[in-house]
This record gives sequence, C-alpha cells and structure tokens, in this order.
Amino acid sequence: MATTLKIRSPGEAVARIAYLSSDTIISVQPAQSIDSEFSSHLYRYAARNDKSIVAGTENGVPEIQTVRSNADPLLSVFTPIRNGKLVSVTTTSSILVASVPHLYRLAALPVVIHVSLHPAHYADYSSITAIRNTGFTFLQSETLQEAQDIALTAHALAIKSGKGVIHFFDALSSAEDNHIPFEDAEVVKEILNLGAVKAFQSSRIGGTSIYADDGRVATITEGVTQTTPMTGVEGASSLAVETIASELPSKASSVGSLKSERESSVESKATISSATTVENATVRPISSDDVYNFVSAIWAQLKQTVGREYTPFQYSGPSNAEDAVFIFGSDVGAFAKAIDAAKPGEIYANVGVVTVRLYRPWLGSKLIATIPKSIKRVAVLEQIRRKTTKWGPLLLDLLTTLKASPGGGVETIVGHQLGYITADTVGQALRGVFQNLKSEKPFQNLEVGNPHGPESSQVQDFSQPKVESAYMKILDQIFGNRLYLANAIGKENAGISPELASTPEFGFGSLLARKEHRQKFIREVQTAVASSNTAIPEELKSLLSNWAASVEDDKKANELADQIIAKLEASGSPLSKQLLSNQGLFRKESRWLVGSDAWAYDLGNSGVHHVIASGENINTLIIDSTPYSERSAADAARRKKDIGLYAMNYGNAYVASVAVYSSYTQVLQAMIEADQFDGPSVVVAYLPYFKETDSPLTVLQETKKAVDLGYWPLYRWNPQNEARSEPNFSLDSERIKNELKDFLARDNHLTLLMKSHPEFSSHLSEDYGSEVRALQKRNAKDAYAQLLEGLFGAPLTILFASDGGNAESLAKRLGNRGKARGLKTIVMAMEDYPIEDLPTEENIVILSSTAGQGEFPQNGRAFWDAIKDNTELDLASVNYSIFALGDSHYWPRKQDKHYYNKPAKDLDRIMSNLGAKRLADIGLGDDQDPDAYQTGYQTWEPLIWQALGVDKVEGLPEEPPPITNEDIKIESNFLRGTIEEGLKDTTTAAISASDQQLTKFHGTYMQDDRDLRDERKAQGLEPAYSFMIRCRLPGGVSTPKQWIQMDDISNSFGNETMKLTTRQTFQFHGVVKHNLKSAMKAINQALMTTIAACGDVNRNVMCSSLPTASKYHKEVYSWSKKISDHLLPATTAYHEIWLKDENDKKTQIAGNAVQDFEPLYGPTYLPRKFKITIAIPPHNDTDVYAHDIGLIAIKGRDGNLAGFNLLAGGGMGVTHNNKKTYPRTGSMLGYVAKEQVHIACEKVMLVQRDHGDRKNRKHARLKYTIDDMGVDVFRGKVEEIWGQKFDKAKPFKFQSNIDTFGWQKDETGLNHFTYFIENGRIEDTADFQMKTGLREIAKVHKGEFRLTGNQHLILSNVADADMPKMKQLMAKYKLDNYQFSGLRLSSSACVAFPTCGLAMAESERYLPELITKLEGVIEENGLRQESIVMRMTGCPNGCARPWLAEVAFVGKAFGAYNMYLGGGYHGQRLNKLYRSSIKEDEILEIMKPLLKRYSVERQEGEHFGDFVIRIGMIKPTTEGKTFHDDVAEEESDEE
Repeated sequence: MATTLKIRSPGEAVARIAYLSSDTIISVQPAQSIDSEFSSHLYRYAARNDKSIVAGTENGVPEIQTVRSNADPLLSVFTPIRNGKLVSVTTTSSILVASVPHLYRLAALPVVIHVSLHPAHYADYSSITAIRNTGFTFLQSETLQEAQDIALTAHALAIKSGKGVIHFFDALSSAEDNHIPFEDAEVVKEILNLGAVKAFQSSRIGGTSIYADDGRVATITEGVTQTTPMTGVEGASSLAVETIASELPSKASSVGSLKSERESSVESKATISSATTVENATVRPISSDDVYNFVSAIWAQLKQTVGREYTPFQYSGPSNAEDAVFIFGSDVGAFAKAIDAAKPGEIYANVGVVTVRLYRPWLGSKLIATIPKSIKRVAVLEQIRRKTTKWGPLLLDLLTTLKASPGGGVETIVGHQLGYITADTVGQALRGVFQNLKSEKPFQNLEVGNPHGPESSQVQDFSQPKVESAYMKILDQIFGNRLYLANAIGKENAGISPELASTPEFGFGSLLARKEHRQKFIREVQTAVASSNTAIPEELKSLLSNWAASVEDDKKANELADQIIAKLEASGSPLSKQLLSNQGLFRKESRWLVGSDAWAYDLGNSGVHHVIASGENINTLIIDSTPYSERSAADAARRKKDIGLYAMNYGNAYVASVAVYSSYTQVLQAMIEADQFDGPSVVVAYLPYFKETDSPLTVLQETKKAVDLGYWPLYRWNPQNEARSEPNFSLDSERIKNELKDFLARDNHLTLLMKSHPEFSSHLSEDYGSEVRALQKRNAKDAYAQLLEGLFGAPLTILFASDGGNAESLAKRLGNRGKARGLKTIVMAMEDYPIEDLPTEENIVILSSTAGQGEFPQNGRAFWDAIKDNTELDLASVNYSIFALGDSHYWPRKQDKHYYNKPAKDLDRIMSNLGAKRLADIGLGDDQDPDAYQTGYQTWEPLIWQALGVDKVEGLPEEPPPITNEDIKIESNFLRGTIEEGLKDTTTAAISASDQQLTKFHGTYMQDDRDLRDERKAQGLEPAYSFMIRCRLPGGVSTPKQWIQMDDISNSFGNETMKLTTRQTFQFHGVVKHNLKSAMKAINQALMTTIAACGDVNRNVMCSSLPTASKYHKEVYSWSKKISDHLLPATTAYHEIWLKDENDKKTQIAGNAVQDFEPLYGPTYLPRKFKITIAIPPHNDTDVYAHDIGLIAIKGRDGNLAGFNLLAGGGMGVTHNNKKTYPRTGSMLGYVAKEQVHIACEKVMLVQRDHGDRKNRKHARLKYTIDDMGVDVFRGKVEEIWGQKFDKAKPFKFQSNIDTFGWQKDETGLNHFTYFIENGRIEDTADFQMKTGLREIAKVHKGEFRLTGNQHLILSNVADADMPKMKQLMAKYKLDNYQFSGLRLSSSACVAFPTCGLAMAESERYLPELITKLEGVIEENGLRQESIVMRMTGCPNGCARPWLAEVAFVGKAFGAYNMYLGGGYHGQRLNKLYRSSIKEDEILEIMKPLLKRYSVERQEGEHFGDFVIRIGMIKPTTEGKTFHDDVAEEESDEE
C-alpha cells in the first residue's frame, strides 16, 4: 500500500484492523443495499482480494457476512467462533441492548465487537453502560489515531484473554482530526501474536445451540510453561494464556500524569523463563488483574513499536490540581481546549481532565494511581440519554472508587448529565459545572447542554431492493387498486422516519388506523345520505345509499365505487370534494405489511410477534433473501427462528412458505388465501440474492437448490382446519426440512389425518418425489372410480377445502345424499384431486371454507394454485357449482369485507372464465345468518339436485345436523365424553377439542402459556399446554385450613400463584395434564369442589363480604350456599373421572349424588353460562346488576334477612365489532321471600334453559332471552312455572361497589382487615412475600377468609386478643399497607396474558403500570383519596365487568384498547365507548387533562362517571340495547 494514502475516519481505521485480524467479519448494516461506516471499506478490501493476516481461508480473504441490524445479528457469531474462526463484528450501538442475551454467552469467547455510538449526531453512551456487566472487556477510543490503536488492542486482547472485547467510539469526536497513515502490517502481526491465533484456529468449541455456552468461563493456566500459548481449548473449553515476560517496562504511565507515581500492575509478578518447568499447574478464571496485565503488555508493545502510550485511565492537567472533570461522552478535546485556554481567574482554570480507556473491568486502583493526590473535587459528565437509575453509572463507579475505597481522598464527587454542547458554549457549560461543584450544596444530576441533541440532518436512504419487486408486482396483479401496503418504502408519513415507517410495528399501527379511518368514512357517507340538509343529486344519492348498504359485499362495493367516484368528480360540490379526498376508501382494500426476513429474528420482541398475537386479520409478506448456497449450513442456528414455524406454532395464523421462482401459481394461491383468512396471515416468500442487482438467473438457481433440497419447503398452513378435523398442513413442494418435519410429527392434526387417511400419510411425514404425490392422487381417484363402476346415474365429483371440518362435513353429507339419489359421487379434498382430470369431469361441485384473509384452506390451495393462472384447461364440457362458507363479520374492517367467502368467489370466476357452465349460482354460507352457513346451504343444495334432475326422488333418509356445542353436551353421557381417555394420552399435553368444552363443566380450562409460545415454537415444540382450575366457593368464604390447602395445591400442581377471581373464588394456573387429577382430588379433600365452576351451568354464587355486619353476612351467605347447592349438576361423571381411589372405585368426598340424570338441567344443560350474585346494600361490591340473576338482600324490621329483590338478565360478554352483542344490566322482576329464593332462582334458570338461544352462542345468554321476550313476558313465564308471583320490589340504596380497606370492627366485637390484593394475584416476589405472609397468617388465624368480588381478601373474625399477633405478621410481610391511591384501590383486571387464550391485550400485568403513570396527575390535583372505578380486560368477554366501570379499557390487540366512560359508581349504569383502539400514549393524553378537569369542575359529591356525562364527553347508556348508540367515536374495526 502506498504510504501517501491516509485513513480519514475511525470507521475506516477500525475496518482495516478488523479485516486484518479476523477470519469472519459480521458486518451489521441497516440493509444489504445500505453501507455502514465500516462495510464499504470491508467490501473494497475483499473485492481487491486483500489478504488478512490471520484468515485461514484458501485465498486469505476473510469472510464478510452482511446481517441487517434488526436481524438479531450477534446470532451469526456462534457458528464460526465455535469452529475456531476469529470473529469480529462491526456495528452501531443500536443493536446492543437487544442483544444482551447473546452478549452474556459470547463474553467468554474471543469475539471483538467494534461499536460506533449512535445517534451519529449526538451519541448515546447509555447503550454501553446498559451492557457493562455482561462480562465483556470494554475499550474506548476518542481520536482517529486511538481508533486504530485501540481496535488493534481489542483484537490482541481477545486473543490473549480468550474473552470478548467491545471497542466503542463516537465518530463525531474525531471528525476534525488530521488524517493518519495506514497501519504497519508487521506491527499488527507482532501485536496479535500469531502463535496464539493459530492455537485458537486449531481448536473447536462444542455445541450447536446458542445455549450451549452457558456457564463457559475463560481461564488461565498457571504454573506451566506455555510453548503453544492457547492450548487445551477443545478439551477444557477454555483458553490457556501465555505469561507476559520481559517486554514490559518497569513503569507504565498515563499520558500527562506524573510518571513517578504510576506503577506497573505486573511489576510485582514473577516472570517465568521459557526453560522453566513447574509441575503443579492450576487453572483459574481470567481475573480483572489478568485483563490489565494483558492490555498493559499490548500497550507496552505499541509504545515500543510506534511510540504511542496508553493506560486504563488518562489524566491531563496540572499535577497539583484540586478539581477535575471526568468526561464520559463526546468530544473530550473541546473541553480540554477550553480548559487550556481558560484565563487565570476563570473558575475552571487549572483543572484536570480524566477519561477512561479501559472501561470494564473497572480498575479503581489504577484510577486512584492516575489522578494527582491533590484532587479534592471531581465533576462527572455522563452522556447518558436513557438513564435507568437515579445516579449515573459512571458516578456510581467513581463514588465507589474515590469515596469508599482506601486511598481515594476525593471529598466531593458530583454527577452531571451531559447533553449536546456546541463549540461556542463549552466555556459556559464548564462554568456552570464548576460553579455547581464548588458550591456549598452542589446539585446532583444537573443537566448540562441540550438533552435532546441537535436535529439530525442524516436521513437513511431506505429503498426496496430491485429483485424484491417481483412480489410487489404479484400483489398488485392480484389486488389491483384494492392493494394497500401499510409500510411501503418511500411512502410519505409526516413526522415519521423512513426507518420507523418500514417496521412491522409501524405498519401494524398504520393498518389499525386505516381500518378506523374507513369506518369513519363509511359513517360520513351514511350521514350525508341520511341528512336532509345535504344537497346531493338523486342519482348520486342512490349510488351512495346502495354503496353504504353493500360495504360488506366487496364485489358490489367495488363495482359501485367506480361509478360513485366518476359522479363525484363531475359534481364539484364541497361534499364531493370531501369524499374524493378519501376516494380509495370506497373500495375494500387488501391490506398488507411487507418486510424482510429480518422481521423473523427475535420474534418474541418483534412487531411480527405483535401482529400474530393480536389475532387481527392482517396480511404479512416477509421476503427472505438469504441464498441457499451461502447460508444453508453456516446459518443453521438462525433458521431455528424460522418465522413460518414460529407462526404455525402460535396456532392462530395462516402461514404460507412460497417462492416465486419455483411455483408462481403457489405464490398467487398463498396470497389470495392469506387475503381470505380471517386472522393474521404470514406469507414467507423466498427471493435469494447476493446483491440487489443479481440477475433473475442467479435468483432462479438459488431458489431451485433451496426448494429441491428441502431448505425452503413450499407449504400452506391453516389452523382453522382443526375444527373440521382436516389437516392443517399442505405441502406444495417435494421435500421438507427436518425442523418442519419434526413440527409436523408432533402435530395432533397430522396424526389424526394419518389415521384417517393412511394411504396419504407419507406425503406429509416423509420426503418423496413429486411423481409419488401424483401417483397417490391418481390411485385415489382410480380407487373411487372402480367403486362406482356398475352404478347408474350421472357422475358427481365433490371436492372440499376445509379448515375446521364444516366444509368437509357438508361435502360428505352432499355425497351421501347424491348416492341416495342414484348419482355416482366421489368426495375428496381439493388437494388430492389430479387437476389434469378436471376437463374430463361431467359434473363437479366444490365446497370451500374461507381461511386467513380470504384464502383457501390449506387443503384447497394446491388446486387453486394449479387452476388460477392456468390458460391450458378447457372446461367447456364441465358443469360446476361452488358453495362458500364464511363469516361476513369475521373481517370487521369495512375495507376487508371482500375477504368474506373470497376463495369460493374467485374459484367461481376462474372456472367460468375457463368455459365451465354453472349448475347453480354460487352459494354463500354466512355464520351471521340465523342458522349460520346452513341458511345459505339449504337454499343452494336443492338447486344442485334440480340441475342434475334428481330433485324429485322420494324416500330419502333423514340426516343429522352438524355437530354443535349442544351435540357435544348431549353426546357426552352427562359430561363424560372422552376426558378419561384423554388424560391417559401421554403423547400430548393437550386434550381433544370436544373434551376441552366438557372439562369446563368440571371447573377446568385448557390453556397454554403465551409467554412461552415464542421459545417453544422456535424449538418446534407444541405450545406449553396447561390447565386452569377454578374452585366453586359460594360466597367466597374459606377456612384458614382451606387457605393453606389451596396454597399447597398452587405450589405442588400449579405455577405457585393463586388468583382471587372476580367471582370470589380461587383459580389456579399452570396445572399440567398429568397433575390435573391430583389437583382435583386435593381440592375435594379440602372440602371444596370445582364442578360447575365453569361451563353452561349455574356457576359460583357470589355474596357481599360485608365485614361490618358479620351476623347479617352469615345469614345472607347461608342462602348463597343454599342456592349453589340447589342448582348443582347431579351427574356423577365428576366423581368418576377425578375422584377414583386406587381401586378405581368412586370416592365421593364433596357430594353423594349417584344418579346419572339431570333433573334441573337435562342432558344439554343450559344454552350458556349462568351467574348468580347477592349484594347487601349499601354495598354493591359484587356488581349485582351484571349477572344473570342479581339478588339484593332486604333486611326486615327485626334486623334479620327478610328476602331479596330479584334482578334478571345482567351480563357482560360482548364481541368486538358485533353490535348484536352488548352488555346489559339486570331488570327488576320483583321481591321474593328468603325461603323461596332458591326456588325462584331455579325457575328463572329453567325459563332460560327452555327458551335461550341454543343455535347462536353469541346470543345465548339470559340477557338476550329477556330482551327478545320482553321483561313482562319473561316474568310471566317464571311465575307460571313457579306457581306464584313476585311481590313489588322493596326499596334499597347502594353507595359504592368497591371494598373498604383496613381494619373494621363488626357488631359482635370481632375485627376484620381487608387486604389490597392488586388484581387478585397471590404470589411471592423478591420485594413482597405476600403468599408466604398469608400462609403464615392462616396457620394461626381462628376465623375465616372472605374473598371479595373485587379480587381482594378479608381476614375475618379476628378476636381482640389475637390482634397483636395478626398485626405483627402483617407488618412483617408488608401486608398492612393499603395506603394506595383511590384509583388503584378501585381498580380491577382480568388475567389476560399469559394464560388466557382469548386475550387480545395485556390486562392484569399492565393495568398497575398504567395507574402508576396516572398517579402523578392524581397527586397534583388532589385526587389521591378519590375513588374512581377503573377496570381493564384483555378481551370483550367482560370477566372484570368493565362495562360497569366509570372508566374502562378493553383489549383489542396487543397494546391497543377501547376506552369506555360513564359507568355508574354504584355499578348501576353501563358505560359507553369513548375512543377505539388507542394505545398508552393516547390513553395518557386523554386521561391526564380529564382528571385535572375533574378536580376543578366537579360538583360536590359528584363521581367521575357522572361527571363525564354532565360535561358532555359521553352520553349515558340507559339500557344494554343502547350500548352501541350515540358513542363518542364509532368502534374501530382495525384491531
């Protein structure tokens, strides 16, 4: 290299050293087409075939791997470094925090990570401090020359120590530095120690998993002469290190310090000559002193060879200075210049400057030795923009070193937050710093400069790689002007950086906003049409009216859109202009997120995870560009995060793996099916290229290798097939990779498929050629044809594509009916049909359900792929008809309505275009119809028989209807089902779908831990299935012994926590299947039960806790028990399944029923769940209005219970975007004497049993029955079967529906303490041993525990004599604290994540955080003691009864909530939607000013819910049927 060439930037200096010192370089870049400050240099050297000093490759050129910054880049280090390759990483600091798990594992391996601190215009050093304890050695450089020298130091130190080294720098600090010469290759060789390099390269470190290095420690061997410096690696997994000999000078000094005061850290160590032999060798971990010895030796070599000197800390300034500034931030040189130029009288004159070179390990003794003894005061400047502790990390280091350590001697150390400082304000900043430092009481954490930094002028050039445009073209081809790319590169997004706008998180939010936007647009059109004041031409008005009525019909709406837009453009009116500004919203869009395979890494934290977890109907196209030949082997660890496997394991997403250069038609099919799937869809598309300008031939060659060898299998996965007992997985290529094969082998649906169709099983479980697959199809078709030989009648081929079983059931039933009519019928899955036979068919009928975002189910996609773009098929002689199954409300967003039955509609169009003739028009089955899809089917099927001339056949057999929940119940043999057999099945942790319904009646739900889904899916495991068990505990009263037993059960069988539910009972989570029976037995042995705690029966009966009137409470509570026992199911299945003894005999512990019939329920039990509660005025702490039956206790004149007012028809369950569902408060039926209350409850339940909707479970609750019948008619039905009438309701008054915390004394003199149990979770944490404390209290408690309906706990019936002991235990375990804000004390949340399968968003784990963020404004405005009822649920099913809260948040998607306002403080009035699909920032933006306004404008005694109604923020909800009326904002259909 010519000596005249110069290095101009630290990025170039570092790149050169890394290139010379590495076998493999991981170049972390924003994108493959966007260079980092290192990569352009690295690629230039490699293109010239410049040789590395250490690279063991054939040509001596190191391997450069480009990894996107958001693609979990450090994962790429493990494979090469384990195989004896020296690895370096060049990156910005943006990846560091997210890579912490990898850093801990890499710290004991000699990897070097060169880090350029970002943002480039104002670096944030918190990225370094946040990872300082990961075990790496940290080196800092500040100048251009230092960048070169410290980079070389880092590589030499990694080799010597066997530990990872992070070298960090701020490029801006050296922007004005003079250019420097290239490094001397001979010096680099000498410093690196090539002997040690070769020793490492010849070693191998075991393990293939990134977790294999846990516990690995870099070691040093003492007492042995090291002829080969790095030995023993393979055997001991450690790096032996050579002893440093005579190269060190006797004194190693800091630049600018008094050299006589500095001592070498190795001077006192004895050196060992090469001839010495020591018998007793010891191996120990590398220590901080070892690292210092190594780095000092390296710096001594540097000084000898190039004359530059370095030490762990650098001090510059007077040797007698009393003040110093320690700078950990940008441009130390500017501060040093200002200090040097200071006038004698300036406050910062004659001060010293300290900086750090070796940041970790922190060598305090070296710092003490570096700074003059005269230093009394030190100002610390830390450029930490994201501080996680009150004190800066460097300040803590210095306090420990200079204040606490012997020999420190510094009197005052003051921390400052260093912001952005321009050159002309450095003096002013120093003046402020030292004025503060020298003041009598200096302020800590004083901000210096602008904490936000300057406005960045650097804009990333994000662009779509040219080769990736292929998939964009396909999307455009399929969806045309309906296509909406939420995160399209180059799209204008005001105020949003291109980098952020291209992320899945932004795209997800954009889709949600787009959905809401269209909803508003539809309302605008509807309002304009309905308004008499709007001047609209009649023709246009008619078009708009038709459009508004057809928004759910994508075809019709899109057809009308063109006409409307043309009319609006011709009109020119203000309204026309307004509507035209959003003309794209007239069409139902196909909305997509498009990204790279980078999204597939670190899935548990990525936006892709949130999209999938949300359950929303969102299409995601992820383009994987990794060439097969480049990374098929080396990147094996990364493939374990395959996003396809991840999404399939998640269980709710449509997944397709496609490759445009392998099967173009499969791409089309997958995209259309994804568009049709009702839920999240992930299409992983393969488009391998080495650089964006690769030719199509290169891409084709790489694709063929990947697909043919099984590296990139083509498949489609539809989880909705499960409900129809159809295979979820459809393989579209010949081979699958092992990870996918393992997943399929574990999948229950695959097992079922193999058992039912063994002749087809091999194509799903083994690798095979396409000719085998074709032969299977042919054999299957021929076998059917042979069976039909000799039969008379017209042929009829029936194909189905089914993801939940409905389409398959219909197809088989249609086939049987066809045979009964004399037709020769063949029934098979679409994927099993040989497409080449289609032109020879005479009559063919196809039934398809709708998957994903308007897509074919998996077993229909191959057929669709084969036909959709086929121009060779001639179907002129084919008669056909299509029947579609879908749900018109499944895609609540108006723009997504075209997904409704889209696959069948598309197939109908294609077949017609190919010349086929319709036997009958397409039939559309809609789950929203009265009989669901059967409504449309019953119209369509007769048309088929009529067209085939067999509609007049007589004597046809009757056929059973499809299986429903009602069928499951009636066929269950009184709740037995196959639960017993399922519990014995050890091949899976799950039970069958039908048994999952039945176990609810037994008090248990199957769930899976959604926190673990990511990791388990990444490993190809089935979800972490476990069971939730809920006890039946009438009135929520438990003995101390029972409390201890419940605690034992949670520890022995559950997840070591208990949940106190909103229904006053215990709930356990995390009970695995093999522990389920033991847990059930243990609960019964505690004289509790779980039967009917869930399911379509009367569930746990609640009762007000009433600690102030124990005698009255006991009387009322006894009736809750009476009602509960009276309405208990009679089946003995519970005892048979759960309570058998060792001899398999029934062991009846909690009951003695023996009959196998249900006198109250009958074999089908109730249409839906049934809930009863009792409230004791003035306390509505059980939300009496929210239940099927609400009993209000009425006290007689003698002070005893006289009877109850009976409310009926309350209920909380709602479905988002379905206005046919709503919450409802109970209607007053009248008064009933206490002696008759259990009979009255029975009769209400029986009317519901006989008149409730058993066809539509969303309409099956009592609230709908009463609204359908009318309150008076319903009351009459009850009175008719009861044989007596309700009396007129007695007067009562409620004052609150919250609990009263702290100690209270009842009328008998006993004491009660109400504990605040936030959201009902009983658990131990490091800070709060709540669970242990309550157990200790239960051991000595002589009274009882009462669980409240607000998820809290009352320690009841404590005698005065026992108070001291109770108070002592409560204080010991911090259980006596209830001094929380009124808002927190009045809050409640359901479980939601991680165990609830219905959860759309966090609840229990998030509400406390949200309240914390609101408590500041509450304190500021004097509202700390004010009770505001706030509730949160993760879904709209209403477990925490959110619809009655004054303010409620109901989850719609991950991090997004609907906000409701205006509920009654006493639980008597429903709230109403205020904002839809808002996230935390919007919640805070609304709530903070609203709380402030409430504090100022409220009237005397006015509650928050009443206030928001009075000021007009929300309108009151007068009854359930008006819940959706007059909302402040229409519910977004986006989530």
